[in-house]
Amino acid sequence: MDPGDPAGDPAAGERRRMGQDPLLLLQALQTLWSTRERQQLREEAWRGFAALDDPLAGLLDMLESCRGQRGEGPSLEAWISHQLQCWLQAQPRPSLAQHSLRLKQLQARAVKVLTESPPSLAAPLASIFQLQDADRSCLLAHVHRLHHEGRFREAATLGATLKLQSELGIEKMSVPLLLQDKVALVERYVAGFPELQRRLLALMDSWCQPGFDIKDVARQYPEVSSLSLEKLSPKVLSRQVLRLQERYGVAPALCPNAAIQQRLAALRHLCHKRFVEKSLSQENWTDHVQGLVGQSPWLQEQLSQLLVSHSDPVTAAQCAMDLLLPEERLPAAVAVELRRFRLQGRATEADSRLEVKDVKDRYYQLPIPRENVHLLASWEDLTRHEGALLQRHQVVGIDLEWTPVFVAGGRPRPSLLQVAVEGHVFLLDVLALSQPPTGQGAQAFSQLVAQLLSDPSITKLGYGMVGDLQKLGTSCPALAHVEKKILGGMDLLLVHRQVPVAVAVSEGAAPRVPARAFRVVCDNMLQGLARSLRCLGVDARMLGNGEDHRRAAEVARQEGRIILTSGQPFHKLRAQVGAGRCLSVDCSLKAQQQAKAVLKHFNVRVTHADIFSRCQACNCDQYLKVSRDMMKQLMWLSSHQEGPRSSGDEATQSQAVQEPGPVPDAAPEGCTYDRPCRWLQMADLRAETPDMLADGTRLQLAGVPVGVLRTPGLRYFYCCTGCGKVFWDGSHLGRVATHFRDVLESAPSPCEPSPAPSPASSPF
Repeated sequence: MDPGDPAGDPAAGERRRMGQDPLLLLQALQTLWSTRERQQLREEAWRGFAALDDPLAGLLDMLESCRGQRGEGPSLEAWISHQLQCWLQAQPRPSLAQHSLRLKQLQARAVKVLTESPPSLAAPLASIFQLQDADRSCLLAHVHRLHHEGRFREAATLGATLKLQSELGIEKMSVPLLLQDKVALVERYVAGFPELQRRLLALMDSWCQPGFDIKDVARQYPEVSSLSLEKLSPKVLSRQVLRLQERYGVAPALCPNAAIQQRLAALRHLCHKRFVEKSLSQENWTDHVQGLVGQSPWLQEQLSQLLVSHSDPVTAAQCAMDLLLPEERLPAAVAVELRRFRLQGRATEADSRLEVKDVKDRYYQLPIPRENVHLLASWEDLTRHEGALLQRHQVVGIDLEWTPVFVAGGRPRPSLLQVAVEGHVFLLDVLALSQPPTGQGAQAFSQLVAQLLSDPSITKLGYGMVGDLQKLGTSCPALAHVEKKILGGMDLLLVHRQVPVAVAVSEGAAPRVPARAFRVVCDNMLQGLARSLRCLGVDARMLGNGEDHRRAAEVARQEGRIILTSGQPFHKLRAQVGAGRCLSVDCSLKAQQQAKAVLKHFNVRVTHADIFSRCQACNCDQYLKVSRDMMKQLMWLSSHQEGPRSSGDEATQSQAVQEPGPVPDAAPEGCTYDRPCRWLQMADLRAETPDMLADGTRLQLAGVPVGVLRTPGLRYFYCCTGCGKVFWDGSHLGRVATHFRDVLESAPSPCEPSPAPSPASSPF
């Protein structure tokens, strides 16, 4: 007879004689299990447990009798084990004494059952029989056997359930799981074990090392199926490492390779923005790239390759000179151009620096000597200047700077807390002081900031201070919700929002500026704002993507325009054009909100007639009116004209004429546009190219859907003489009037009816 069979166990026979037979209970539960009557099944199980003289031994009797009968899917044995676990927790029964002989006997049987059971039994058996205190050699041997058989997930799950992690190798247990993209399981495996978390991060970071090939690791585990190596590329893996580093509160120094990969991703993004999208000026691009590359030889080589792939050797050499890249890191062709630049004295950056020195007085100069600007990066620095920072009855200016992030999923982190008192500026290096989170520097920093903000005798001034402190609390847990503890603080953002209103009230006689007389120049980061202002009739010029922000000052001086800018260039530009001629625009606002803020700030008068008085595309304010019949004729002639025209243009124009297309939305009732302008005459067009004005401007007829020509009530179109763009009356006018109704003057409703043109005035 099988010694594991309870039928041959005298103790089991004795239990059957003196109380409920566990095997009879199992039979009853098996019958109900097949009927799926779960409520009845639970009630029967709990009654049976109560009738057993020894529920723990009875469970083992039932599990041992089921050996070899377990199949796929939910297991009755696992369900019974879980229900007994719940029943024991609900019963006020004395537990077996730890290390007692009876408990050891039950643990030995439970371990044997566990080694022959599915993973679903591990958790309830470990809880019921206190297997964390059982003979660990048998448990470890079982986990190692599962791992050897390639059952990596089961091995890790069982090892975590039995708290065996410190006795199992982190690399052995985690590598196969990482190769299968089971990062979440690995995170659960090391939960609660800080040392294992650090070792896991060090392992994953080593895979981010430049030149590392994850396939070399995969070849060491031929038994691993369903490899997910694409999820372990340096780009993807570095994000996981940095996420776990922040979650575990590990010092950045432990993950240098992931940080390098993140910087490389940022470099690629910046090169795309500069050379492909052309949405970054050379100056801004250089500033960001210098901070990312630093003195890393590998990043310098990667940047050199990126420059060559995105530009010609001359441009790459100019960028390399601006960035002070070592010549030995550059490809041969770029190095030759760099030497030529140096020999010919065409160092653009050096020239610009000399120019800045010559006109230094045109820039804002901080009225504080350099020796009174203090960088605090350690607890010793904080202790040395604590008295000056916490001096009672003083006024303190506070601002927070952020580390820019150029990779997907990245989150800006507070990097520098600026605290200004009379005659001194203190720059607190948040990144250095907050690492490690439990270190002396982090504690001193949190205590000093909390004391500074909570002292009502110290007046704190900031702009958007509450939002900054909320984000600071997310990076420094000791400062969580510190914004709610400010005493004696004044947020200048709230004051700023009230300034236009206060000025209007106190200076009621201040002249208003008509929209069409208001002239601005927007930097290349505010192109959406420029288009919104043009929509309201403002003469808004915007810099191109490749133009430096200093060009805005030249345009402002030459054409008498006001500069609208954002970010760092504001102070430099303001110093060049004088007070009141440069405004810093909040980039967190949408373009329409920015436009409203600008109009209110400069007291600009906008009427309904100003809407669409300028072309949003080119800023021109001269239109030609075209009747619907004339537009039909022009579109037909344009699509059938003979002469040199690319096949692509022919296809576009022909498609615009032949395809019927849907009828666009008509303008709302009473919401029309009738701008006074000259009618288009045949003399305005070139005879050989009827879609081109005499000055060479080609009408953009391809952008007019044929369906528009069938719009009820639509009588005429408008052509911009500057770029040839074609406009017509539609629902957009009403939407714009609605969006800007709070800045429109004398507008009783979002749309005002306009008189229709006289038929006699039409030349057609």
